[in-house]
Amino acid sequence: MLALVRAFLKAGILTELGIERDTITGTPQGGILSPLLANIALSVLDEHVMAPWKPDGAMGSEYRRARQRRQNAATWRLVRYADDFVVLVNGTREHTELLRQDVARVLEPLGLRLSAAKTRILHLSDGFDFLGFHIQWRRKKGSNKWHVYTFIAQRPIRSLKAKIRTLTSRLSQQDLGYVLTRLNQVMHGWANYFRHAVAKNTFSMLDAFTGNRVIRMLITRHRWTWSDVRRRFTTATGRWLPISATDVELRRIAAIPITRYRWRATRIPSPWPLTVNV
Repeated sequence: MLALVRAFLKAGILTELGIERDTITGTPQGGILSPLLANIALSVLDEHVMAPWKPDGAMGSEYRRARQRRQNAATWRLVRYADDFVVLVNGTREHTELLRQDVARVLEPLGLRLSAAKTRILHLSDGFDFLGFHIQWRRKKGSNKWHVYTFIAQRPIRSLKAKIRTLTSRLSQQDLGYVLTRLNQVMHGWANYFRHAVAKNTFSMLDAFTGNRVIRMLITRHRWTWSDVRRRFTTATGRWLPISATDVELRRIAAIPITRYRWRATRIPSPWPLTVNV
């Protein structure tokens, strides 16, 4: 394992121009080795933060948490993905401040420190961003019930719009079929990641934004008027047709089914069930 890690560190990087460059220090951003090293280093944090909730004989994790709450003490859970993590605390702000200081002490001997710009203490009703999602505690419309909702954060939406603008520049001379293919790849890959959030309205907005960008690009390229656009992309009854070129069609991401997260209690089934052949 150490030999493989060393080989990855010394392998260098291949630029977009096909030029190979040596790695002077560290790992390339987005490289496949970074998550592995993060998991190795932060396993210490996992063990330390979750140590109070390890089952001990007949006393299970949930019993310990319930006893802590009865004593007005804090309970918490750690959720981590590579080097991004969030600690969910059931307690006061003072409890959370102490826990953040404890996390900083654990990371210091590893040569790691919390980012001052990214590390924040927030109430769940204010919401927080994690892995591109915005998670917030809100009241359900038309009722007095409160639920934790998962939305799409603003940053990935802005990032996707920037990619769409680049592909649909009004001065672009790229083949329309290529543009539509790339838009389908970028948008559907993005939408399949975020389809577990409250995303239907966002998907519809992005479909309208993309269609408008493509139409504007074609108007500039071919010097069309809006009458030309309606003649080419609407039916006799005024219904809009999908934008297409030869055998490529701009597919709507709003058609992707939204599958919201379902509560699975403490048992999460494995997607790879064990099969035994006798």
